[in-house]
Amino acid sequence: MTRRKGAGQGGGDDVWGQAVGTIGGLAVAFGILAAIKDKLGLSWPATVLLVVGVLVALGYLVWRCRGAVSRAWAGTARPATTMKQEAGKQAGKAVEKAAGETGEAGEEGAEAGEESAEDQEVVAAHPQLTADLRAAGVLSRDELVRAGEVTIERLPVGTRYDFLMPPGRTYKDVEKRLGNLAGVLGVTRLHTKLDRSRRSERQVQLLVLDEPPFTQSFSPPTREEIQAFDGVPLGHDVVGQLAGVPTFERASLLIGGMTQMGKTTLVNGLITCLLIAYGEFDLYLLDGKFCGLTRFEKVAVRYEASDNPDVFESMVDELNDRSDRRYKRIQEAVRNRQPAPQFRPVFFIVDEAADFFAHDGTNGGKEKAYRIAEKTRSLVAKCLESGISTVMLTQRPSQNAIPVMVRDQFLYRMCLYVASEGTAKVALGDTYFETVAPINPVLIDSEIKGQGVLFAHGTSTLIRGFNFADEFMWQIADEAYDRQQKALSDTPESPLVQAISYMKKQGCEFVLTSELAPVLDIHETDPAERGKKLNKLLGVPSSKGTKGARGYRLEDLTAAAVSDS
Repeated sequence: MTRRKGAGQGGGDDVWGQAVGTIGGLAVAFGILAAIKDKLGLSWPATVLLVVGVLVALGYLVWRCRGAVSRAWAGTARPATTMKQEAGKQAGKAVEKAAGETGEAGEEGAEAGEESAEDQEVVAAHPQLTADLRAAGVLSRDELVRAGEVTIERLPVGTRYDFLMPPGRTYKDVEKRLGNLAGVLGVTRLHTKLDRSRRSERQVQLLVLDEPPFTQSFSPPTREEIQAFDGVPLGHDVVGQLAGVPTFERASLLIGGMTQMGKTTLVNGLITCLLIAYGEFDLYLLDGKFCGLTRFEKVAVRYEASDNPDVFESMVDELNDRSDRRYKRIQEAVRNRQPAPQFRPVFFIVDEAADFFAHDGTNGGKEKAYRIAEKTRSLVAKCLESGISTVMLTQRPSQNAIPVMVRDQFLYRMCLYVASEGTAKVALGDTYFETVAPINPVLIDSEIKGQGVLFAHGTSTLIRGFNFADEFMWQIADEAYDRQQKALSDTPESPLVQAISYMKKQGCEFVLTSELAPVLDIHETDPAERGKKLNKLLGVPSSKGTKGARGYRLEDLTAAAVSDS
């Protein structure tokens, strides 16, 4: 009884002591609040709210600092300790505590925890890549690239990094921040080349060049290399590999860039590669520079060296008519439940295209320019199904050089050096710089001709066009011409072949309908009926001559003879 009473008295003293301490603390707090109130001249409620707010802010700041220090310590002081190792050690301590004085069970538990930790892989961050990717915003502060999953290889042109992103990340995370990463690495976006792996979405293959791209030129590809390429090559990439587009089927190409940047050389290389790799096709050339595309005149179905919009419009009309005939065949095949017809590819290549959309400022000139733009828009759009592809080059990729209604139809875009980002948007698209890993053509070295940004299927590639020797291009053109003539000679005798033979014997490029009809045993006296019968027999529409009389061009008949439509 006495001991419990003493204990009760001691407990009472503790309560009284706590109460006195509390009263003292409140008195001190009240005094501090009163001093603050008098100093600032605030009311009591405002003083209390101010003090509470300051205390909360200080507490939050201390909490953030503590978290930052903990994360930094975890990333540097303890990089080799895994969560399972910690779990094993904690399990050992728990067993040791439960064992009591004997200590034997505790030692066994600790040993079991250490054995479990030995089976786990040691997680060590690759210091360089982890720091660079974090600085570029690719990885967060608590993510890392494992040192054992990184391969760095020195190449003659630069350094190749092959590594795995942490779980939850893919190569696309690097692609989105490639410009930032290039800045962290001390180079420009032009110095980098990113490739995806076929094995894993997490695997990244990044090449960083030592020198600016194309500082050293690459040799033009051989015929065998062009034939082996999966698609149509347009040039070399930054490491010297062939780069281009997979196909021109249902696609067209717009090429823009300032004057003397190598556009014509680029397109001559493109035509050469088409003649080698694309098989048989019909070529229409409109040479706005008068001599830029002359090397391939003999293999073209129609070649014009002119900057006259009327000439451009006539070629567009001719190709639109050909496209309409192809669509009629497609419709007939669908109606009759037959396979879709296979058409001979057609390429319409226009150099200095902006000249053909210009006008003189008059109402008539504006109406004509709009009419030509609408016809061109229709032609480029129709290539999606009718097999007619358009390639346009312009040295003035300004906002009004090529109408928007035409520019929007091009699937492939390429831009050589330009002086402003706004001009690059005209050639590559208004939203180009919002795409993944864009390359700014403004940064291209204007002293290195023929290099540009190819934007195809949502991917940007820096390439430099081929600069073939004239002898090589002439050889390829001669071989193509010989194939055309052989195909023409092998064609069975038909009204079309008879008409071509007659015109060649006469040495004329244009023949009147009234003159050609008797040759094909058409003796109709009515000009309208005579023209209808001749048109049906040849399968080629007539055209107007220089004096307005209707007749047939040798190039039109030849094109129809070597093609299927």
